[in-house]
Amino acid sequence: MTVERQFNAAQQEIFAALVMKNKLDARQAEQIQKYVWLLLEWQEKVNLTALETVEEILKLHFQDSLALAHAADMDSFSHVADIGTGAGFPGLPLKIMFPHLKVTLIEVNQKKQHFLRLVTEQLALANVTVCELDWRTFLRKTDWTIDLFVSRAALGPDELIRVFKPSSPYYQSTLVYWASSQWKPSDAEADLIDKEVSYKIDHRIRRLVFFKKSAEMKKGQRNVTSINH
Repeated sequence: MTVERQFNAAQQEIFAALVMKNKLDARQAEQIQKYVWLLLEWQEKVNLTALETVEEILKLHFQDSLALAHAADMDSFSHVADIGTGAGFPGLPLKIMFPHLKVTLIEVNQKKQHFLRLVTEQLALANVTVCELDWRTFLRKTDWTIDLFVSRAALGPDELIRVFKPSSPYYQSTLVYWASSQWKPSDAEADLIDKEVSYKIDHRIRRLVFFKKSAEMKKGQRNVTSINH
């Protein structure tokens, strides 16, 4: 059972900025706060994330995950699959912010699967499924109505773009990859890039890379923009 705790002044300032930036209501704010404490509580017994402080978790997990909300029209998507979700990022923050989304969390680690189910139950999140398949098996054995795939560097883009193979049931979907400022695509990856959106988390420059099979932008002609985040 999670012990209810409160953010200190510095943490509360970061949290308030997150809530304001993303226009979260009181219930969504409460869900994020509870999620943070669950993560820290479980981190003591299971290695869920490399981040250990409230400040890091709020900025480098939640703010980073919700950057997508400022780079894409999330109302246009109905089913999001998070590849290698780990402790639930970005899938669960996106679910909290956009309750209409159906979310599939793809994670092979059993302890992380248990944590994800617990968070989903504790936050009363509907239409969230934890999928235990690895990525390649998922592509071979499922045929769901997923229109958006997301991944925060759990797998390399060379593996992720398997979603666009002719044999994949998801070849018409959109894939978003959280990339560092130093990441450079291969030729095969570059030909699938539709657009890139850059943003900052503190002094870190990050990029959201959008892949689509039908992308009109070819190598050297990509649409590159930035957002203040």
